[in-house]
Amino acid sequence: MNIDAQRVKELRLKTGAGIMDCKEALKANDGDLEKAIEYLRKKGINTASSKLTRKALSGKVGSYIHLYGKIGVLVEVNCETDFVAETEEFKNFVKDIAMQIAATNPRYISKEEVPPDIINKEKEIFYAQIEKENKPVKVMEKIVEGKMEKYFEENCLLEQLFIKDNSQRVKELLLGMIGKLGENIIIRRFARFKLGEEA
Repeated sequence: MNIDAQRVKELRLKTGAGIMDCKEALKANDGDLEKAIEYLRKKGINTASSKLTRKALSGKVGSYIHLYGKIGVLVEVNCETDFVAETEEFKNFVKDIAMQIAATNPRYISKEEVPPDIINKEKEIFYAQIEKENKPVKVMEKIVEGKMEKYFEENCLLEQLFIKDNSQRVKELLLGMIGKLGENIIIRRFARFKLGEEA
């Protein structure tokens, strides 16, 4: 049976299991997502979601300097143990996140961090932009919803497409790393500096 790549991606996002494990689970269950999740659990392949509530107090502060010293980033990424913090995979992940921030200049880590007043202001602007088009209210709501998703994609780190692989978002990369390393991992905070930029 041919397994659709989108299906594999979906299973990875839900479980944090590796690509090969996801393909195997989907093949064994005729592409059924729920059965594939159960299959992975029975095989003892830990799901990333089960680790998300665990405390992550170790980790690394990573840095990245770009464009001949014109852009600099500091990022704190936490994990549960010093052992994982010292692995090459974790260090590379921290570096990739710092590079992502340097390249895309997000304002927040997640959607949940965007203050309600900013969300309301953005919605107001989007409604004002399409008001003249005299579209039905339901249609306008859908358009604004789409524009808000775009806003989150541009401004929230976890919603952005990963610069090294546009087939996944940063949140999918994070879940994959949680599944691979077997610990909760949290992108805690970051600071991005651009030479000559107003503070």
